[in-house]
Amino acid sequence: MRADAVRNRERLTAAAAELFANRGVDVPLEDIAAHAGVSIGTLYNNFANRGALLDAVLPDRLAEVQRLADAAAADPDAWHAFAGFLDGVFTLQARDRSLNEAIARSPVGDVDVAAECGRVGGILDAVVRRAHDAGVLRADFGPADLSTLMSSLSQVIATAGDDDAVWRRHLGFVLDGLRAGR
Repeated sequence: MRADAVRNRERLTAAAAELFANRGVDVPLEDIAAHAGVSIGTLYNNFANRGALLDAVLPDRLAEVQRLADAAAADPDAWHAFAGFLDGVFTLQARDRSLNEAIARSPVGDVDVAAECGRVGGILDAVVRRAHDAGVLRADFGPADLSTLMSSLSQVIATAGDDDAVWRRHLGFVLDGLRAGR
């Protein structure tokens, strides 16, 4: 690619990441092009559709989930690690509407968020397995339940707007129900 084409693609990706995070996955593509300082034709020359643009943005967001899992693995307290991982994931979802919306609904494009999370080192499996091995998590709660929980809480996050206290309160209810021996 020519240097100007590379710059345009980078500007489009940066603009999409910002606008998707702030306004959600349904932000008009024309707004993304304008924010990047390019024409809508340039956007379509680089990305065939909204899904292709999301495919360029969401994997970076999902890498943050891996970072959270790595931090959880390093925490010596298994329950604190599990709860901290969930808090971190939901904080990411609350800060980035595109991630929250991608988790809440069927994938837009080729990025399947649940599958992507599973591919990144078995994140959900590892987090749940560690809590199970330590005996701090209910035995009947599995990785698929964690994926469902992420999707369910995405709805609470969406309706809470910018009020983190709302989703944190609901997360507290969930954590109280998941802790073994409660």
